[in-house]
Amino acid sequence: MSTHTETRPTVPPVVYLPLRRGSDPAMPEVEIRRAPDGRGVLLAYTALDRLLDLCGPNQPWVLAHTAGLGDIKEVQHYDAIVLDVEVPLEARRDGAIA
Repeated sequence: MSTHTETRPTVPPVVYLPLRRGSDPAMPEVEIRRAPDGRGVLLAYTALDRLLDLCGPNQPWVLAHTAGLGDIKEVQHYDAIVLDVEVPLEARRDGAIA
C-alpha cells in the first residue's frame, strides 16, 4: 500500500509586492506582469532582500498581508501569483522593473 501526500508550499503571512513605477503614491499600483498565455501574474516576494535582489535595488514596494491579496485582486485583476521570481535584466531600468 502506498501513501501519497501532497506537499504545498508554505505561504508566509505577509509578502512584499513590487509597485509599478510612476503610480500615484496616494493610490499605488502593484506590478502585474503578463504571462505568455496572456494571464495576469502578481509578483510577490517572501522577503525584502529577495525583492530587491530579483527586481532591482531601486524597486518601490509595499508590504501586504497574504490574507488581503483578494482585496488587491478586486482593484487590479490577476490570474495567478508567483513567489520570488527573478525579473530579467532586460525588463529592468535604473535598478527597478521597467
